[in-house]
Amino acid sequence: MTDDRYDPHARWDDDAPPRPFADAPPPPEDVLPRGEVYDWYVRGADLLESGNPAAAVQLLTHAASAEPESRSVREALARAQFDAGQYLQARESFAWIVSVNPADDYAQFGLGLAETKVGDLQAAVEHLALAAAMRPDLSHYAMALRGARAALTASR
Repeated sequence: MTDDRYDPHARWDDDAPPRPFADAPPPPEDVLPRGEVYDWYVRGADLLESGNPAAAVQLLTHAASAEPESRSVREALARAQFDAGQYLQARESFAWIVSVNPADDYAQFGLGLAETKVGDLQAAVEHLALAAAMRPDLSHYAMALRGARAALTASR
């Protein structure tokens, strides 16, 4: 009897698309962090909260590769990327979350901040306006929107 769990080409549902990176070889054991995906997520979140976003990006990237559909992993990765100054990558991560759930106010806010950092002020204003409209009770959303609008006006 063969064990299809470790065969990247085995498919349980013939209509389902293949998982991302299904045909990629597994990484060598010495480059994978110890533990399971949840352990990587928790350690990455702890590193982010303790002020080490670059290390958090490393762990959370492994977690996102293993669980590419996890919104919580993607959000933590996007936050770590932003805090590490990886604004293009943070924009991509926040944009993925927004594409899955446009009503996620925090992802709209993060995407707006990342757009500001990469210089797309028009897109920044759009996403920050959405976030501020969704959560008018959060003053930092409105403050970021005012800043992006002022920068956009000044750039014209």
